[in-house]
Amino acid sequence: MAWQYLPKGTDLSVYSQDELDAIADSLNTRPRKTLGWRTPLEAYADVLKKSVAGPDTLQ
Repeated sequence: MAWQYLPKGTDLSVYSQDELDAIADSLNTRPRKTLGWRTPLEAYADVLKKSVAGPDTLQ
């Protein structure tokens, strides 16, 4: 199974929900250079924390 990417047009119905969740987890927990080597989940958590603190902190 392609853990990093599924080709465009892939029929997702051939994969179980557990397999799709594992792919999503793999992608969302992999550090990215563009995020300063944080994971997408860490970057998203930072945005959520700032949004709770108020709109002035989002910049």
